[in-house]
Amino acid sequence: MIRASSCIAAGVFATTAVAQIADFRPVTDAILANPDPADWLMISRTFDQQRYSPLDQINKGNVGRLRMAWARGLPNGTQESTPIVYRGVMYLIAPGAAIQAVDATNGDLIWEYQREYPRTVTPAAARAKSLGIYEDMIYFAAPDGFLLALDAKTGKLRWETKVDNGGQTAGGLLVADGKVISNRTCEQSQRENCFIAAHDARTGKEVWRFYTTAAPGDPGGDTWAGMPLQERAAGPWGLPGSYDPKRKVLYWGVANPNPYTRLTRHGSADAVSLSAPANLYSNSTVALDVATGKLLWYYQELPGDDWDADHNQERVLVRTRINPDARHAKWISPAIVPGEERDVVVTVAEGGGMFVVERSSGRFLWARPFPYDDPNINMNHIDVKTGQTRVNPDKLFRKDGDKILGCYHNTRGLWSIAYHPGKNSLYVPFQDQCLTMTANSKAKTGWGPRAGVMRPGSDPNKYMNIGKIDLATGELRVLYSQPQASAGSALVTAGDLVFWGDQNRRLRAFDADDGKILWEAVVGGMIMNSTISYAVNGKQYVMVFTGEGQSVTAGPLGLTQKSMPRAVRGHNSIFVFALP
Repeated sequence: MIRASSCIAAGVFATTAVAQIADFRPVTDAILANPDPADWLMISRTFDQQRYSPLDQINKGNVGRLRMAWARGLPNGTQESTPIVYRGVMYLIAPGAAIQAVDATNGDLIWEYQREYPRTVTPAAARAKSLGIYEDMIYFAAPDGFLLALDAKTGKLRWETKVDNGGQTAGGLLVADGKVISNRTCEQSQRENCFIAAHDARTGKEVWRFYTTAAPGDPGGDTWAGMPLQERAAGPWGLPGSYDPKRKVLYWGVANPNPYTRLTRHGSADAVSLSAPANLYSNSTVALDVATGKLLWYYQELPGDDWDADHNQERVLVRTRINPDARHAKWISPAIVPGEERDVVVTVAEGGGMFVVERSSGRFLWARPFPYDDPNINMNHIDVKTGQTRVNPDKLFRKDGDKILGCYHNTRGLWSIAYHPGKNSLYVPFQDQCLTMTANSKAKTGWGPRAGVMRPGSDPNKYMNIGKIDLATGELRVLYSQPQASAGSALVTAGDLVFWGDQNRRLRAFDADDGKILWEAVVGGMIMNSTISYAVNGKQYVMVFTGEGQSVTAGPLGLTQKSMPRAVRGHNSIFVFALP
């Protein structure tokens, strides 16, 4: 079935982008694995999710001269996505779930695809995080549950496939091994929509489907305390995973189990184990064979979650020297040979905690509380010999009405982090925030009310931070702090710069070594995710979206700070900067 839609082709301008799109060069697997430094072909540029741009035309010495190159207004609606750029053309999800192709040098519209959605779907609330590109097609997970392929040159629909019955997807796409990999959104009693799926990039035919809650007979199928299969829910709805093209393996994060508390799910806090595994594959990293979707291994960072602490962020792939320092890395495997190099998977979780495991097997290497160690932390023990994680028993709801203070909450949300290979450091925007919750059996979620609060003893002026983590030792250095919140992604470049924007309309460039602010621009609205860098005809650009995501806050939830500027609502736009 082909649903009604419209595709608008703009007038033909004498621009490089129009000429290049007319002479479109198909994107191959080799190009995706080793993209041109000028291009940005997926949410974090490369399969390893490092968000590192090898461009260095803009550097520490000249970044202070950056000026706005162009801007373009966008429709009203939710804005949580990151665009892709290929050979001078920017492809983006506009609020309202329209797909646009624009000239990346000036913002001129080349084409727009607008789908006609049923009345049950609200396109203005669409939350898809990214597009995909392969051969001569652009891929989009639409908010009506369809996966779409558009002609990259014209925007016309090439194929569509119904993927699920859940409607909205808040995730992003990854195109790997000739397949479009998508992650779906699911809620309580919706296991049929809790999955990662692969579709043939040329035809749209489903190749495989991996359910992110274990069934009886699966590894971990007995970790749900006998809960009926259909009621088991834990979705991969967040940022897309990473891919190792040499191993042909996908690495994906899965969110918390649903309903959110053990009491609501099972009737007792002790119905499932305090230690991993519990409620698999919730709050886990899963490694999947890209050809078949077969589970190769899993590592559960937070077993039997009681606090809605999603672990569905990206997994960053790095080859690094392993030499964790016990002053910083609280949990270290005794099997580590200090100084050896390993291919690793790195997870920095929303609920706090940083985990480093071996890429080939999921074997535990080291972990640290993130951002800080605290007596209220929800996951407070790891068996260093096995890597088995354990939740803090003092932070579980034992009966209706119990109130707890747990750390952390939205420490890092669905904004992307970045890795600088030259410094072997991870750059992580994070919030120093905890959570108060009350168990409430009358609520569908299992709790309420709840509110984000400052960590006891923390400084409100250091609520939002940029941390630099040495991946060899685990040392965290806080490069920058402010009271204003942010949902902006980090970007690092070969110019030794970190670009990052906040909800107070500031886009800044920081020195990647010491965090010194080297440049700042005030844009029209909140900066959401999005920060990328690309080049056209030898000129480097830095780009951000402004707008409003569904989960943004003006500061710590439930906390009034009169000194904190109120977040600007709306103002959906593209802002692009370059040297004069």
